[in-house]
Amino acid sequence: MKNFFTSESVAKGHPDKVCDNISDAVLDAYLALDPNARVACECSVTTDFLLVMGEITSTAQVDVEKVARKVIKEIGYDNDKIGFNADTVKIIVKLNSQSADIALGVDNSVEAKDGGDAFDKIGAGDQGIMFGYACRETEELMPLPIMLSHNMCEKLEQVRKEGEINYLRPDGKGQVTVEYFEGKPLRVDTVVLSSQHDETVSTEKLREDLKKYVIDAVIPKKYLDENTKYFINPTGRFEIGGPNGDSGLTGRKIIVDTYGGKCPHGGGAFSGKDPTKVDRSATYMARYVCKNIVASGLADECQVQFAYAIGVAKPVSVMVNTFGTGKLSDQELANVIVKEFDLRPSAIIEKLKLRRPIYQGTASYGHFGKSEYTWEQTDKASDLKKYL
Repeated sequence: MKNFFTSESVAKGHPDKVCDNISDAVLDAYLALDPNARVACECSVTTDFLLVMGEITSTAQVDVEKVARKVIKEIGYDNDKIGFNADTVKIIVKLNSQSADIALGVDNSVEAKDGGDAFDKIGAGDQGIMFGYACRETEELMPLPIMLSHNMCEKLEQVRKEGEINYLRPDGKGQVTVEYFEGKPLRVDTVVLSSQHDETVSTEKLREDLKKYVIDAVIPKKYLDENTKYFINPTGRFEIGGPNGDSGLTGRKIIVDTYGGKCPHGGGAFSGKDPTKVDRSATYMARYVCKNIVASGLADECQVQFAYAIGVAKPVSVMVNTFGTGKLSDQELANVIVKEFDLRPSAIIEKLKLRRPIYQGTASYGHFGKSEYTWEQTDKASDLKKYL
């Protein structure tokens, strides 16, 4: 049976990603000075304006405005002509301390009150559901459409910053539709790519360069054929972009951040949140679990769901779906996960080494499929083979 699946990604200069990058840069700045900082930092941008808001409890002192301006400049918004300028943008910082009611559950879990061990000390910072996913479509064990979309948008940034295409500006979006046959990726059916640019370039030149230096550079030829369709800056012009063209918010690109829609999302965003927030840490753990299950050969495709209650360390439920590819039943695999992986927030933080300033790098081009992060390791796979 033939079907199609589409995923999108966005450039670092997209207004929502400007906000994600600032939020995670602020988080990193606090963690660099205080690994136990409690951070929930969100941003909103529009023309000539940035609001940084949220709740932070820390022993560290951070110049948040300075951090924000540095991020904006690094992205490429560094002159008024672009419509958003790191040096002139008005910034308001409105940060409060973490709610004492939330801290009650994080600092002293239900299990800790009953005795417990060291990993029972931290309870989940909120209720919520988190999903993880892995499959065999790419070497990263990620869905092919989202990886191609990420690669295309990352390449767009690279050719801009290196001057290979010197008329580009920071904003942009990419989208890839993959045709599947009997569940396997067969070919790329459609590529959509839009990039912000200056007023000097013609639409024809822009389309020619983006096809040559971006699309053809990252999408493997084996997936392209004479029937692949290309829509490159389909409106013709994209001069007004970034926060000057659209407002931006932290956490508004959660499907871009995860699996491109191939897996459900629990609802919580990641950027700007310290690892006591299970929205972030437990979702990273869910990816780690799924990737190790697939790498071990226990399934070719694996999706998990964890659910937590505020102030409770252990998840209240663990669900597995292997879409018929599992060597064990889904319930048996759920039992294996509970036995082999410690899913308490404190254990997750220690296993994945999450109290470090590592987060701004996750804010663009996805949180998953990047080998430098601990949740992408497959160190548990060999041990899981005993269940085959």
